[in-house]
Amino acid sequence: MIRTDRPTPLLAFAEVEPDEDCICPGCSARRRARLHAAPVHEGGHAAARSIRRRAAVLVAAVGTAFAGGAAGAAAAPAPGDSSAPTPTNPQGGVAGLYGDEAGASAAPSATAAPSDTAGPVTRAQIIERAQSWVDQKVPYSMSRYWSDGYRQDCSGFVSMAWGLGSSQTTWTLPDFAERITEADLQPGDILVHNDPASPQAGSHVTIFGGWTNTAHTRYLAYEQTAPGATRRDTPYAYWSDSASYLPYRLTALSRGSSGDSTSSTAFPGAGRFGPGADNAYVTELGALLVQRGGGRFYADGPGPRWGESDRRATEAFQLAQGWRGSEADGLPGKETWDYLVHGKGRDIAPATPLPPPPAGPGVPSFPGRDRFGPGADNDDVRRLGEQLVRKGFGGSYTEGPGPRWSESDRRCVQAFQEAQGWRGGEADGFPGPDTWARLFS
Repeated sequence: MIRTDRPTPLLAFAEVEPDEDCICPGCSARRRARLHAAPVHEGGHAAARSIRRRAAVLVAAVGTAFAGGAAGAAAAPAPGDSSAPTPTNPQGGVAGLYGDEAGASAAPSATAAPSDTAGPVTRAQIIERAQSWVDQKVPYSMSRYWSDGYRQDCSGFVSMAWGLGSSQTTWTLPDFAERITEADLQPGDILVHNDPASPQAGSHVTIFGGWTNTAHTRYLAYEQTAPGATRRDTPYAYWSDSASYLPYRLTALSRGSSGDSTSSTAFPGAGRFGPGADNAYVTELGALLVQRGGGRFYADGPGPRWGESDRRATEAFQLAQGWRGSEADGLPGKETWDYLVHGKGRDIAPATPLPPPPAGPGVPSFPGRDRFGPGADNDDVRRLGEQLVRKGFGGSYTEGPGPRWSESDRRCVQAFQEAQGWRGGEADGFPGPDTWARLFS
């Protein structure tokens, strides 16, 4: 605060909380500092928080001095404001790492092409970064920043995975990319939906992780959505507003950077595959096998953790090329990888789809994945919830269960799946044939 009761003005610093309705630059800066200084256990960055806290106090005092008090500051624009009102952007606008205001300068301008990337980016790196947030269960927030500096919403998630130097929005991410077609989609590309009528609540973006069926009607989506980062089998293009989602590719990838060629063509090594492997190359392998007819081997879509589905799909592709013995052992080598990434050889022959697990006495048939998930409202959701309660997995319900799918349903299903020893994509909270059969057996 400013003391004016002495002949020579002196600056005195005091720890005060900013008034919520005050528009002076000092209170505005203090509120921003308080907002961005999230606790470390919630994803805040301890060093950045300390620096911002000290800087905010200094800015509050100096800003008030220059503005001549609250009355004078009310007429002065806040730093960065223009004479024209700024349109409301989703996720709080462009921000630097940890929410630094300087990050706004990274936003692309009309006269300069955006180049806000932090070094070479490959498809494998994009998927690996996305999976890291899924593994850490990063909670969703449009105002907080994770320990790596990125805002914890859907566009901050993509900014992190793409290696951008700032947190962008669903409206600005396309400026770092180019439009592609559905047929061109590859792991690491994104699907963006912008809703002008509701830019914050209605807009969303997901990372494409690869097709999960040969009909290209479902794909593996990496996304940041409440309650946190997730990876799940998703109908194309999304559960709602499907027709409004547009596919984009990071410009660095579309221009054929050296990093992209490493991911897309060069064999990453035998050590990346097989029992115990858990990395983005396993996801990429699965996506390539699905494109060549191996979708029926995956119950929940390809993922980063090597499983029997990967081995069987790889073996089927190798057998389709006429290879036998050690050449068709279900583990990809240089030749298998080369055939897959360059579209060489024969596809996996169509076969009768694998039947769901046999139902025991009195077990109802699985009604299909499309009966569950965001937007679902039917009796199968109610039946699922009631059975979860009977089995002792209804702890997340505060009311119901009912016919409309909710986050409580997802959490109860996930608790049941984890009780079976499943992890990762096998315990995403969305019932499949195996979950259904075990739950009702």
